[in-house]
Amino acid sequence: MRLTDYTDYTLRVLMYCAEHTDRPISIAEIADGHGISKNNLMKIVNDLARQGVLQTKRGRGGGLRLLKPASDIRIGEVIRNTETDFYMVECFDNARNSCTLTAHCKLKRVIENATDAYLAELDKVMLADITPNSKDVGLNAGQSVTMVSADAIIRGVTKFANANSSCSEKRKPSGC
Repeated sequence: MRLTDYTDYTLRVLMYCAEHTDRPISIAEIADGHGISKNNLMKIVNDLARQGVLQTKRGRGGGLRLLKPASDIRIGEVIRNTETDFYMVECFDNARNSCTLTAHCKLKRVIENATDAYLAELDKVMLADITPNSKDVGLNAGQSVTMVSADAIIRGVTKFANANSSCSEKRKPSGC
């Protein structure tokens, strides 16, 4: 399956915003950084704002920010909201289907299962998981938020894992 450019650009906008939560991001900045048309980005940003994913502010001091923490933005949902259809083969669209094998073909079900598995895998992934240096901060009205870098989280998880590593016969830490 190939994602549309629209979906690709949408993911880039979200990843960029997740990496730069310390300040508002301009459409021009993303356009210049990724070589994407500002007009295309404006459509994407408007869609993401309507979906409640981005906050947009016009004028001086304006720009884009994530409205939700990156850890709350599911990639599978983003892709479902941006892709126009998941018609992998002609027979998925009853209005256009002219395949003479449809009545006894089992391929459609196999492809449906593969598409479901593909989307299920994407549903396991959050924006924070795919964003280098994600600060994982959203702007929920009335909430104060503490910014924590992905590096700090990784250090904490590594420290916890090292402290709780399983005991081996060759090297038993105290307390095993």
